[in-house]
Amino acid sequence: MQINIHPNRIRQILFLSLILLLGIVIFKELYFMLSALLGAITLYVIMRNWMIHLVTKYKMKRWLAALSLILLSFVVLVIPIAWMGSVAFNKVKPIFQNPEIINTVFEQIHQYLIVNFNIDILNKENVAKLTNQIMPMAQKTIGGTLSTVGNLLIMYVVLYFLLVQISQVELWIRRNLPFNHQNSQFFIVEFKNLVYSNAIGIPIVAVIQGFASLIGYWIFGVDSFILMAIFTAVCSVIPLVGPSIVWVPLSIYMLAQGEQWQGIGVALWGFIVIGSVDNIARFVLQKKLSDVHPLITILGVIIGISLFGFLGIIFGPLLISMFILLVNIYNDEFGKSNESTTNLAVELTPTENSQEEST
Repeated sequence: MQINIHPNRIRQILFLSLILLLGIVIFKELYFMLSALLGAITLYVIMRNWMIHLVTKYKMKRWLAALSLILLSFVVLVIPIAWMGSVAFNKVKPIFQNPEIINTVFEQIHQYLIVNFNIDILNKENVAKLTNQIMPMAQKTIGGTLSTVGNLLIMYVVLYFLLVQISQVELWIRRNLPFNHQNSQFFIVEFKNLVYSNAIGIPIVAVIQGFASLIGYWIFGVDSFILMAIFTAVCSVIPLVGPSIVWVPLSIYMLAQGEQWQGIGVALWGFIVIGSVDNIARFVLQKKLSDVHPLITILGVIIGISLFGFLGIIFGPLLISMFILLVNIYNDEFGKSNESTTNLAVELTPTENSQEEST
């Protein structure tokens, strides 16, 4: 049986193949700029309304408004993150040079748990496994962070043109999104919500918990309390366990060192104050921002740190959320999930009504 393929279809396939080939080449060569591009897009979504407000209400030149917002973001974001990074790096550097330091700490905690509670979880085998997992991830985090700093200039260059040419950028996006009009609108709104949740919600919770822990660590005389507060803020992005990854071992270590009331104080402060701040902050923000599932956050942090270093804490969950969003839109465009869900809802409704009546 002979199959005739229309010449236009062959041209279309060849044309798409050429686009795909060029896209792969471009992506491969510019992969090192991925974190800079994601950072520019994230800041663009956050600053978009401010940019429009400055241009329309205050009649500022586009280039001046864009530069003003870039300077503001540099002062508010880059300088504090660079300071925290330098503090953490200077404190952690000796550990990388001599890993026995962390083994000594674990051994002291292990002896305390054995003597007082007969808990044998930090034996040499478990500590070796834990160290082998933590050290490569920490080194990759620092290495990725340093490369991100190198991409900072690229990020701001891209952000500048996105802000200055805001009308052309958004018109191009709306014209070229491969969805119908309804799904295009849905994608834009959901993407904005996801960016706000990950780029604003996560850092706000981290900063609040960092300050709360800083006060407690300072009160109870924790060594390097600023570094411990930074670690607590970073770990706050991990759902369920969060800051307890820091303050629980820290309190046990202080008890093992003979600092009884200080260790108990850190434990109580972490359980009561830091835990309450975490719950309150997340509860308030979830009402205002898109709710991200904890599993997405956990997997996103793991993937993001591996890809982007420290900033992967934000970009990782955003990438997974975007993947899920695109899958849902694809099902709506080409699948039958909506029809099945509707039919299922119709079929279940009489049964639910009958159960309510019988009740």
